[in-house]
Amino acid sequence: MSGQESRRTFLKQSGVVAGAAASLGIARSAHASSRNELTFALIGCGGRGTGAVNDFLNAARIVNQPVKLIAMADAFEDRVRSSLGRLQKEWADSIDVPQERIFTELDNYQKAIDCNPDIVLMASPPGFRAREYSAAIQAGVHVFMEKPCCLDSPGYRTLVEANEMADQKGLKVVVGLQRHHQAGYIRGVQQIHDGELGDIQFLRVFWNGLGGGGRDLGPRPVDDPDEMRFQVRNWGCFRWLYGDNIVEQHVHNLDIGNWVMAADGDPRKAHPVEAHGMGGRVNRGNYGDIFDHHYIEFTYADGTKMFSQSRHQPGTWNQVNEFVHGTKGSRAVSVGGGPELESGNPYVQEHVALLKAIRDDQELNEGWHGAISSMTGVLGRMASYSGQVVRWDDAVARGPSEGPERLAWDAKPRSMPNPDGLYPFPLPGMYKPY
Repeated sequence: MSGQESRRTFLKQSGVVAGAAASLGIARSAHASSRNELTFALIGCGGRGTGAVNDFLNAARIVNQPVKLIAMADAFEDRVRSSLGRLQKEWADSIDVPQERIFTELDNYQKAIDCNPDIVLMASPPGFRAREYSAAIQAGVHVFMEKPCCLDSPGYRTLVEANEMADQKGLKVVVGLQRHHQAGYIRGVQQIHDGELGDIQFLRVFWNGLGGGGRDLGPRPVDDPDEMRFQVRNWGCFRWLYGDNIVEQHVHNLDIGNWVMAADGDPRKAHPVEAHGMGGRVNRGNYGDIFDHHYIEFTYADGTKMFSQSRHQPGTWNQVNEFVHGTKGSRAVSVGGGPELESGNPYVQEHVALLKAIRDDQELNEGWHGAISSMTGVLGRMASYSGQVVRWDDAVARGPSEGPERLAWDAKPRSMPNPDGLYPFPLPGMYKPY
């Protein structure tokens, strides 16, 4: 039995299709022009979401898998229209998104999932990721989700539950940590696991860039009724949506550190057990409520240290890489060569892996990598913001929610402008991690 047939059999037996599909007057196969065509939906239609569709369609071409985009969702209609227009120009035969399957507003993700696609691509702001992923897994849908996968401890716990459910249902999950699908990293990590560098002494990981998501927004009116809309539109400046640089961008490098430490391949056994460090903000303009630099010392269960730098400041040293230091030598993790892959583009290759796993019914759940590495970033941020030693188990169990108490356009985010129109940001020594 093929992966597609087995999945449909499961859905039929579990009754997942009945409720939502009936309410929309559609069946799961209603959009398929042939039996083996896979349908997919896009949640989050900005630049990364549009890019993910392009990568997915290129992957489908490589593996000769017919696919069709049937639904699109974003908080803002102009982003959906822009994305749809660009995609129709290049992929007209693979796009079937009529007006009734375009969803906007803040509950858009559930409506797209209710269209019963076989696969959903998730590229909305990261603050929404955990709930969207959970909803897709509950509905029995395969998932590609961008990183990071959570921005706080409650989100991490949601991911763990959803990952366990995905394993039980045999759903395939790929996360946008594309280095796992890059030949140089695959070869480099394997060599380290095979002992080329001897026993690991410590790791150094960097995302030091000249810019990041945060930027000068200018002072905000204190009582602006559109504050929620403003923050969602400018999500790269706010912790509850972006996670800060250490979570949203540096997660790539932290993930490589965890991958190197996972000698048996199980990411659940290879995460830091504690972190301490420092950080702050030099750019004192209205830079949302996030830091612009972090330095963290992570410690794994066996005592191995990972030294982490993440920064987004103009005019500073630029370094985005990962290094391992062992008893037999030291080097960057990625090396030349590596296995022959269907695509030399890791952003495409990750979708090749997803489509092949669905077609051949192979086990594939990268949601564990996404959850563990995202929570590693959250752990580091909690240490940086507080100036305290923060332990993994405490952070997972007791870490606070960063999201608003109520998600609606007329609700207030947790971070609101001060009387001067600027946003407060955490102060080490005063900020409490939990």
